[in-house]
Amino acid sequence: MTVAPRRWFARLAAAAGLLVTVVALLIAPATSASAHAVLESSSPAASSIVPSGPSEVVLTFSESVRKVPGKIRIIAPDGARADRGEPSFAGGVVTIPVDPAGGRGTYLVSFRVISADSHPVSGAFTYSVGAPSTPPVDSGSDSRANPVVGTAVKVARFLGYAGLVLLVGPALVLAALWPRRLSRRGPTRLAWTGLGLVAVATLADLWLQVPYTAGGGLFDVTGEGFGSVFGSAFGAAHLVRLGLLAASVFLLRPLLARPTGRADAIILAVLGGATLLTWPLAGHPAASPAPAVSVVVDAVHLGSMAVWLGGLLMLAGFLLRQADERELSAILPIWSRWAALAVSALLLAGTVQALIEVATPQALFDTTYGRLLLAKIALFALVIAVAAYSRQLVRRRVAAQRPAPVRRAVWVELAVTVVVLGLSATLVQTTPARTAVAGPSSTEAGLFSTRLSSPLYEMQVEVSPAQRGNNSVHLYAYGKDNLPLPVVEWKATAALPSAGIEPIDVPLLPLTDNHAYGDISLPAAGDWQLKITARTTDIDQATVTATVPIR
Repeated sequence: MTVAPRRWFARLAAAAGLLVTVVALLIAPATSASAHAVLESSSPAASSIVPSGPSEVVLTFSESVRKVPGKIRIIAPDGARADRGEPSFAGGVVTIPVDPAGGRGTYLVSFRVISADSHPVSGAFTYSVGAPSTPPVDSGSDSRANPVVGTAVKVARFLGYAGLVLLVGPALVLAALWPRRLSRRGPTRLAWTGLGLVAVATLADLWLQVPYTAGGGLFDVTGEGFGSVFGSAFGAAHLVRLGLLAASVFLLRPLLARPTGRADAIILAVLGGATLLTWPLAGHPAASPAPAVSVVVDAVHLGSMAVWLGGLLMLAGFLLRQADERELSAILPIWSRWAALAVSALLLAGTVQALIEVATPQALFDTTYGRLLLAKIALFALVIAVAAYSRQLVRRRVAAQRPAPVRRAVWVELAVTVVVLGLSATLVQTTPARTAVAGPSSTEAGLFSTRLSSPLYEMQVEVSPAQRGNNSVHLYAYGKDNLPLPVVEWKATAALPSAGIEPIDVPLLPLTDNHAYGDISLPAAGDWQLKITARTTDIDQATVTATVPIR
């Protein structure tokens, strides 16, 4: 194999590796607590026993939430609907009217709402009137999250970021750095491809938001669902983005074809800045403790990324291959200063973002969001080191005479930043660390949590509050690939051999295909043996046992 084919093979292998990495990031399974708002309290409280039927059930969330039509239900012990009329929403407080004349026994409250950052929040709990009974089954409500839709949302986010890079880089370089003698055809095609990707990703976001918030499949969309999305801040931001993209076309066309006037360039820059604001207005920053600061900082972060990565793409793909030494001597010092400014803005904006979204140093290590952010910082540090090497070559005026070392360094920067884009697409779908730690900690809430293994599945077991009296049990089944595993039938018993207490059946209610919930009263303290049997097919089942310390 000659040198040239070897180089192309190495580049192809590197590209394939990057693609696998990005896809792995995009399809990484969400944790069991993937909502971006948390249910802080309820009245009646979860698993509580009240002497008489309440006239309303009140849910209090950590941030403002909106309605998902038909997804808040209260089921009476006999299986009938106990809620009366539509729930009312006031910020993070949801009030559900209930028939107070309902019978004694256990009631099931299931909910799915939309948090202020446009992400769905779903869950269920029970309370009992008079005395507990077998929990009812809500056969008319399905709050499961469709994994195909979840993955499609991440892919759409990634394509939107990639399109922004492909659009900003060529537009900026063609407007200010492109040599007149070189053909503009390649960069122009790249810019139109980027604009098309942003538009397609925006339309995909609008479509996917309907099943994403309602809990359906890719084509489970309704007029009511679209009306709800278009009437939200998320929908408004995306519609404004489409309008701004359409307006930009008329100014972008002459700029890509030939050098344009300063007035047109300024107007186009203003439209671009306004377009950048639509991303944070539709996500986490709009729901942060300091929304004005978060929105501006996130837009600066996104714009700096597009300038830096888009400029690198233009260098590697066009200028370092086509420009001569005299042209590179003029272009590279200017680009080096631009890149330094973009990187400085990235670092500053990223620091402010981290302080707002992470809140505490411990959350960096204790939350999925924090760990993803640490990985992004580590990759970014690698990119900074490579960029510093390139800048030294430019300062020594070596790059214009021998562009090959700079080209290699630029490709390394591009390769790593592609993975950073994948991490960013996953981060915007991950619960912010400030929210993940907003609820009571496991120690404070008395939550017992463990992961059990069997030949068929991995079982996540959560018992709360792990004290004498009423306890709630949540079971989550996962396959060996760590993806949610559908369970056909659940069985569970609890026993305390040291006190001579024989196994007690735990009534279980399947909430989704891999998640079951139950209530049980544990009368004594000690190490209870919780035995769970999950049947995954007509013939395949396995049993695992957890030792649960009850105080």
